[in-house]
Order: sequence, then structure tokens, then C-alpha cells
Amino acid sequence: MLKSTRPELQSPTDLKAEATRDISAALGGLLADVFALYVKTKNFHWHMSGSHFRDYHLLLDEQSDQIFAMTDPIAERARKIGGTTIRSIGHIARQQRILDNDADYVDPQDMLAELLSDNLQLTREMRQVHNVCDEYGDVATASLLENWLDETERRSWFLYETVRGRSNA
Repeated sequence: MLKSTRPELQSPTDLKAEATRDISAALGGLLADVFALYVKTKNFHWHMSGSHFRDYHLLLDEQSDQIFAMTDPIAERARKIGGTTIRSIGHIARQQRILDNDADYVDPQDMLAELLSDNLQLTREMRQVHNVCDEYGDVATASLLENWLDETERRSWFLYETVRGRSNA
């Protein structure tokens, strides 16, 4: 039996109940990961130090803004198709797959390498959500994902080029 959205929160859609359930669940996991990556990127932005401080600080500020800009469209897309979305920090914590980093100190090169890995993971997660959308013919959500995939690949590229060939000095 499908879990249905409360009548007060239902939205009109031509997608079947199974599509609404599966796509909104996939978007919920993606949204949790995007929030986790946003907080981690801001954490590293705030705690950046060292000889490349200004460049890295600005890079991570730009990237965190781009990541945060995905949150509302992801949540609203789930609602547009008749689903629901995350409701709290606890809800995010239960669904996120991108791991937190609560260390007191992280070397700047390690920060960038970890964010590269996380962005690559986010790319894989977005491709999985895209597959779910393709399965149900949800081209609107798939189209949004394609733009976010491009942005995420760009972030990964910048992080890769920043850490490539550098020592931890």
C-alpha cells in the first residue's frame, strides 16, 4: 500500500501515486545530502586557514551559495508533484548520505579533497534520482537535475584542479 500525502498537502499532478512516492523520496534524500554538503562547505569556508586563505575562502563561499540555491527548488519540486519533503534538521540527519565533518581542525588541502569527494558523491546521487525520474517520465525534475549535475561537475572540477599536484604545505 502506498503512503499518501495528507489531503491538505496534495498537489495536482498527472504522475501516478508510485511516481510521486518514489520521486519525492529520492528528492528528499537528495535534499538532505545538499543540506549536508552546504553546511560542510560553509564549515570549511569559516575554518579555512593558511597561505591560500583568500582564494579558498572565496571559492568555498561561491560554492556554498550555489549549493544552497538548489535547496528550495528541490523541495518545491517534491511538493509540485504531490509529495512532501524534509521537515527538520533531524529529518536531514536521518536521510543524509554525505558525512559530516566535526573535526576541530582540518588541513586546507584535506578540506578541498573531502569536498571534491562529496561533490562526486552528490553527482552519483543525482544520477540515481535522474534514473528514477526517467523511469516515470518526469522530464521536469530530470531537467532540473541535469542543470544541477552540470553545476556539481563544475564544482568538482574546480576542487580537483585546486588540489591536484599540491602538497599539504
